Amino acid sequence: MVVRLRSLTLLAAGLVIVLFFAASSSASESDHKYQPDDPVTLWVNKVGPYNNPQETYNYYSLPFCQPRENPSHKWGGLGEVLGGNELIDSQIELKFLKNVEKGSICSIELDDAKVKQFTDAIDTSYWFEFFIDDLPLWAFVGETGKTDASKHYLFTHKNIVVRYNKDQIHWFSIFNSFMMVIFLTGLVSMILMRTLRNDYAKYAREDDDLETLERDASEESGWKLVHGDVFRPPRNLVLLSALVGTGSQLALLILLVILLAIVGMLYVGRGAIHTTFILCYAFTSFISGYVSGGLYSRNGGKNWIKSMILTASLFPFLCFGIGFALNTIAIFYRSLAAIPFGTMVVVFVIWAFISFPLALLGTVVGRNWSGAPSNPCRVKTIPRPIPEKKWYLTPSIVSLMGGLLPFGSIFIEMYFVFTSFWNYKVYYVYGFMLLVFLILIIVTVCVTIVGTYFLLNAENYHWQWTSFFSAASTAAYVYLYSIYYYSVKTKMTGFFQTSFYFGYTLMFCLGIGILCGAVGYLGSSLFVRRIYRNIKCD
Repeated sequence: MVVRLRSLTLLAAGLVIVLFFAASSSASESDHKYQPDDPVTLWVNKVGPYNNPQETYNYYSLPFCQPRENPSHKWGGLGEVLGGNELIDSQIELKFLKNVEKGSICSIELDDAKVKQFTDAIDTSYWFEFFIDDLPLWAFVGETGKTDASKHYLFTHKNIVVRYNKDQIHWFSIFNSFMMVIFLTGLVSMILMRTLRNDYAKYAREDDDLETLERDASEESGWKLVHGDVFRPPRNLVLLSALVGTGSQLALLILLVILLAIVGMLYVGRGAIHTTFILCYAFTSFISGYVSGGLYSRNGGKNWIKSMILTASLFPFLCFGIGFALNTIAIFYRSLAAIPFGTMVVVFVIWAFISFPLALLGTVVGRNWSGAPSNPCRVKTIPRPIPEKKWYLTPSIVSLMGGLLPFGSIFIEMYFVFTSFWNYKVYYVYGFMLLVFLILIIVTVCVTIVGTYFLLNAENYHWQWTSFFSAASTAAYVYLYSIYYYSVKTKMTGFFQTSFYFGYTLMFCLGIGILCGAVGYLGSSLFVRRIYRNIKCD
């Protein structure tokens, strides 16, 4: 075996790694404050193929130098376990603000079996991860010869250099999305207000003679004719109520997590985002029950037990089903990505004793406080037949086209999010994520209102599910983008990584779809109530 010395460089973008002039008197990784000569722990974490970020294993699964004594482990809580981290003290002596002179850590003899392990690891571009002061360091285990691929070089020299960058601010993404919001809201306001003003003026005339009124009535068409059916309860009311309630909870949850990340710098701590997301989801479950219960009651729903259970368990069980399949694959591969049974029990307990009861309570409160019907128009007994219209005014086309603009407002930011999750980058610009999230909400509401108006003007009063799917189709475009990203921007291979990539992406897109669908439905609901409030209903 040929051994070559190489160096390892850490570039932690945008983060001040250590505080050189700290006021504390002792070293602490919890507050990241050190005094000169304070000990700093170098933690080893995991190894795995570079092109398959989720296929990770214990660092000492390769025959590296073992610590001389029983090493200590560091557990960062629920989020760190879910992130597949297993930190072990390397027992390499490092001190704050003190250069470490070049020296030998240990020596080890490599037999044929160990040589084969390293050779296989180098062939598959294995990387490893260390942590210093809660910040990651990445490097390759070795490399093959540039001219002779049969030669393998094992990197044994670790030269750790700590640096930081100035701000990386992708203003183009924000400016592009912001201009789209201004354009879209202006367009929606101009079209709808002008059109509705003319409709109201024509419909409200009271001084015309009888002949004019009869001629107008015979020529009248559009959204006003379906006032007796527009508030008819939608099909599959239980499912729609559960989806809208869950989406409302997810919208509040994302907003809350982003704000906590901005204020508390959650991206610094390993697994902090995961833990915060799970706990915030549990404690915001009241919102899903409240919105679902109110919607279900206002539309005359009767099967309350089914509604409550579906609202409380819909999204968690979708995620559990995907996660269970991925966890089975990870266990088969003996990867650190496998979630331990104890962690699964903890997550289930949080859902069973916090999330589930709060969702049931919210359903009861929503049913009694906001469940009274308040429709501006009375629903007729016999449904009005829906006339045939041109293909582009059908619900399926309206739903399919509705997600294009919302996706266009976020797809640049999606690149940064995907890169941070799948390509070893640290995402830390949560202030921009907040702006993009608000832009997504505004664009989704505007687009869905336009789609709903076109549908009603075509005398199709089945707007509830159409408005939901019109906004939810954004997730379909995100998933299509993920396929492009996988094919063009990554070099992932193998069943393990492919299943994890598309499994986690599916989970993410389900959340985005339910969130956008709920926002679109609620926006359209307010719009429909507003326009029918100003007409004379039979």
